[in-house]
Amino acid sequence: VQLVESGGGLVQAGGSLRLSCAASGRGISDDVMGWFRQAPGKEREFVACINWSATLTRYADSVKGRFTLSRDNAKNTVYLQMNSLATEDTAVYYCARGRWGFGPHAYDSWGQGTQVTVSS
Repeated sequence: VQLVESGGGLVQAGGSLRLSCAASGRGISDDVMGWFRQAPGKEREFVACINWSATLTRYADSVKGRFTLSRDNAKNTVYLQMNSLATEDTAVYYCARGRWGFGPHAYDSWGQGTQVTVSS
């Protein structure tokens, strides 16, 4: 499966962005999908994940209440709605496909990433 993220950009603190992750090559309707992010000089960190039926989601404490993960299996796409963005949210955001888990090792397919920059 190939994953392509889009929707990143530059936004002021307090603003919103919606990231999309489109899958091709095979469907993702049976897969757990996750988002991770990596800031310069830091480890890649878990942001959120969603199960195949969208009945279960998990968020990192740092984004809980601000970010919402959803999916449209008919479109082979997952979405990360990010509200109340803060400068510490600045990072490259990666979409991933895998099994339920909160570490990068649980995911075996990754997109190329999309840059999110939040200015103060």
